[in-house]
Order: sequence, then C-alpha cells, then structure tokens
Amino acid sequence: MRFDVITLFPELFAPFLTSGINRRAFETGAVELKLWQLRDFADGAYRRVDDRPFGGGPGMVMLAEPLEKCLVAIRQDRSLKNHSEKLVPVVLFSPIGQPLNHAGVEEWSQSLGAILICGRYEGLDQRFVHAYVDVQVSLGDFVLSGGEIAAIALLDAVARLQPGVLNDEGSHQMDSFNPALDGLLDCGHYTRPEIWNEVSVPPVLLSGHHADIGKWRREQSLVLSQKYRPDLIVAARAAGKLSPKDEHFLANIFVSVQPESKPD
Repeated sequence: MRFDVITLFPELFAPFLTSGINRRAFETGAVELKLWQLRDFADGAYRRVDDRPFGGGPGMVMLAEPLEKCLVAIRQDRSLKNHSEKLVPVVLFSPIGQPLNHAGVEEWSQSLGAILICGRYEGLDQRFVHAYVDVQVSLGDFVLSGGEIAAIALLDAVARLQPGVLNDEGSHQMDSFNPALDGLLDCGHYTRPEIWNEVSVPPVLLSGHHADIGKWRREQSLVLSQKYRPDLIVAARAAGKLSPKDEHFLANIFVSVQPESKPD
C-alpha cells in the first residue's frame, strides 16, 4: 500500500512518521508514504504555485500547471516501481467531500493506496479538480488552513489498522464505530488504582466473571451511544444489530423516576 502526498509543507509529516505506535506501519513498509513538494514542479525563480482568482475576491488559488506536473511525475514513479499497479485514486480534502468515517477508513486500509492532495489558500483551480480528482474527503463541517492535517488524520487511521502495528492485534476491533461494536461508541475503561479520589472502579470489572463484564460493557456502550450519539443507535437498529435484550435495556435506562407522592 502506497500513499503519495502533494504538499507545500512536507515537514509537517516528519513527527507523525517518527513518533507513536503508528510509526511501525511506515518503518516496516506496511504503508509506504512518499511526500512531494509541489514547488519542485513550479516554474520561475520564485517557484510560484498560486495566483489571484479571476473575478476578484480575497485569497489566492493554487495553479493547475504545477499540480498536473506533480501528478504526472507521481504516476510515472509508481508505474516504474510496480508495472502491474493499477491507477490509484486522486484524493482532495475538501468541504464538499464525503465525511470520513470508520467504514471509509477500513476501505482505504485494504486498498492499494492513493494520491493525496493537500490544498491551501482558497483551494485548487477548479479545472484541475474536474480533470483529475477522483474522490473528495471531508473531516467535518469546519475549514482547516490546509489539507495536511486531514491527510495525517487519514494516514493515522489507516496505519493503525495494518497487521502488526498495534501491540494487541484485536485492540482496534473494540474501537468506537467498529463493526464488532455494531457501530456504537466504546464503553469507558478503568485501570489501577482501584480507588482514585474516593471513586471506585465498577465492581463488575473486578469480578473476573467474563459474561457479566461483557454484559456491562455492552450496556455502557448502549448508554453512551444513546446519550451522545443517538444517530448511531438509529443506524444500528436499522441494520438489525440491536438484540431484543439491547432494545429492552434501551427502553428502560432513561425512564424518568417519578417522585414519591406526599401524603395530604
């Protein structure tokens, strides 16, 4: 799997590649990452990559020509290293893109990779977008100063799903939004000491009774999802992921307790 990143700030990726557990994915080659400095493909002494927008307005727009030259170089480089490789999609991080979710990350984690474009300024010349961009991705309804943070977010999520990256191969199976949790939020977790600031760990977690612990964790997952992300409950129900026990539990956890009536 190989990801090529077109960016004006390749130095932003250095800490990500050398820190944390996910660095294993890049050190072992499970995920190959190649950074391309867009200015290397710009003309002139100043290596200009942007210009004023036609029609006026604030900000600058990234030029199509250096982007195209960089893209051609990437495709040539990929074909030289793997003659049988199919063309991978060109991805632009953009507010109009589909929001990135766990299902999308899983698809990317099993793919051949992609060419990621980190936009800056007011964006890319739309003619380049129409000609070359295959997929647009969004992290949410907010705007970043550039696509580098979005690219790192995608790469981080993909890298941790690669075999051998996490210490426990099954740990990501219990992540929030994972199919193993039916797309729900994960429950809260506890560790030593058993009592901290006069608050004890839930007794069931100390019981050693795995069935009871599993039941408690499932119920906590339902509680958190219903409270903070009820849309996940709706989606799980529509997909037939909620059991009769789940539905019974959900029907009763938020029933308001009526105050006792006082005698006249």
